[in-house]
Amino acid sequence: MKTLEHTNALAEARSLEVPSRELSLRRDPSVSQFWNENRKLLEAAWAEWEIENKDDLLVPDETLLDPHLRKAIKDAWENPEKESAIVDLWEEVIPGVYVAQFFDIDRLADFRNYLEAVANAGVPKRAPYGIQLNRYGMMLDPRSEGHLAAPNFQAFYNDLMDRFMRPIARLLLGTYGYDNQPFGFSIQYNPDKDKDLHAHTDASSATLNININLPDEKFTGSEVDFYDKVSGKTVQAIFEPGKAIIHGGNVPHATHPITSGQRSNLVVWLYGDRMQIPRGSTSSYGNSSSDTIKDVALESVTPRQRWSLPDGPKDTAAPF
Repeated sequence: MKTLEHTNALAEARSLEVPSRELSLRRDPSVSQFWNENRKLLEAAWAEWEIENKDDLLVPDETLLDPHLRKAIKDAWENPEKESAIVDLWEEVIPGVYVAQFFDIDRLADFRNYLEAVANAGVPKRAPYGIQLNRYGMMLDPRSEGHLAAPNFQAFYNDLMDRFMRPIARLLLGTYGYDNQPFGFSIQYNPDKDKDLHAHTDASSATLNININLPDEKFTGSEVDFYDKVSGKTVQAIFEPGKAIIHGGNVPHATHPITSGQRSNLVVWLYGDRMQIPRGSTSSYGNSSSDTIKDVALESVTPRQRWSLPDGPKDTAAPF
């Protein structure tokens, strides 16, 4: 890894020769070497990019999120006994799958303009492996090579995971004890690129999938099927602008082909240390829980525990 100080990091990063799409998709060792050798340079470049564009660039923060959700979250952090107001905002699709308005629909354009500026920054960033390299495909968490390291975005991402997703997942899905570690990426479904996703489960305790389409960005297809293992039924969900689906990672799901338009989403996961997930869970990535984490009975977790931050450090384990 480079340790030199970069006095013109942005220009240097923009001049890098990025590994080809073919090398990236087959995970050639040279790709990982590229990102690791240039990690410090890219982090410095994103910081310089923010400073250079500070007069025109959005500083993403929680005001982008739905005001009803923000108020309920704020109240619960101040008094965890008020957490039931959050449950009222989420509609159950099937057990372990819920949907709610997450982004403020009136602020989506601001956030999308920010992502467009990120896409045009010229700083190399890595798309999720196995996913067609598209304009909005990027890694969000520092545990991932080539992540979006802009400091203001990272502050927003950490706040999103710590103050919003984790307590919601604990409340709705009972993830306490298996949600210390965050992971995230963005994806855009296109009819000629990443048009569908076959049936799978996630290597997560909880997955939060947020649609960031603008209200006038219509698409057809791309429905998501969730399989209820208890009833044996499959229930279909459709993404709408600013709405999020949160579900247990062990819930099987699949995405239908998108037939027109584009669907842009942020996808964020939580799992335990070293990618551990609750006992009995399995995923399409081959991860399962370990006996080294003691199961915490859902009924024994107090509201105060749900509304708390992990006291351990972040590790570097990532599924891809």
